[in-house]
Amino acid sequence: MTFWEAILLGVLEGLTEFLPISSTGHLTLASHLLGIPIESDNFAKSFLIVIQLGAILAVLALYLPRFLRDLEVWKRIALAFIPTGVIGFGLYRLIKDRILGNDLIVVCALIGVGVLLLFVDRWLQNHKRYDDVDQMPLAQAMLIGVFQGLAAIFPGTSRSGATIVGGMLSGLSRRAAAEFSFILAVPTMLAASGYDLLQSASTFPKEGFGIMATGFVAAFITALLTVRWLLGFVSRNTFVPFAIYRIALGLVYAAFFLR
Repeated sequence: MTFWEAILLGVLEGLTEFLPISSTGHLTLASHLLGIPIESDNFAKSFLIVIQLGAILAVLALYLPRFLRDLEVWKRIALAFIPTGVIGFGLYRLIKDRILGNDLIVVCALIGVGVLLLFVDRWLQNHKRYDDVDQMPLAQAMLIGVFQGLAAIFPGTSRSGATIVGGMLSGLSRRAAAEFSFILAVPTMLAASGYDLLQSASTFPKEGFGIMATGFVAAFITALLTVRWLLGFVSRNTFVPFAIYRIALGLVYAAFFLR
């Protein structure tokens, strides 16, 4: 992987991490187009995990005042992280060695979650009960954590897409579901990136950390712009365009890369 490829993938990560369209699916597809053998390159797999943290830290920069003052949000983050942590750490080796980079799983997840998002958005548009994360019952936060954990197992699902679906099923408005998805990403990706670096850093090529840092910074800067835009968009619109885009992308992906 070159530094220019790292910048390109970092920008793509920053653009897609918080949209319910699967950053991993886009990065896997882009890696194929760039000729990066993600299915067999351990460094490339770690790169795709760690640059997500760059995008996530953009949320920390934007939401730091709320993190510092809002105990109710912390309670819900902690409870949601429990099932995510159990699933993610318990299945880490399976996900890293066997699942990440699997084209069939990515295609099925892109299309399947696109259909689910389309259904949930239309079905629940008049059934929201909570306009703020603080109003959501604590037990519902754990349900959202389960959705996020399932997204970790199946690349192409979209962590943000899964948590937004889980949030809307729990009664959150579109904006509140998106906001909780953003906030919940912080401890999740801190843990995932840190754990992967502990497990894999010793195998990285000599220039690996420089390439990873380049993608990390590109993702951070791009995500700062994307988060603000998405919150404004979902305040005025539905998730239907994202659902349709996912389905179309999955079909294109299948046509070119499934054999």
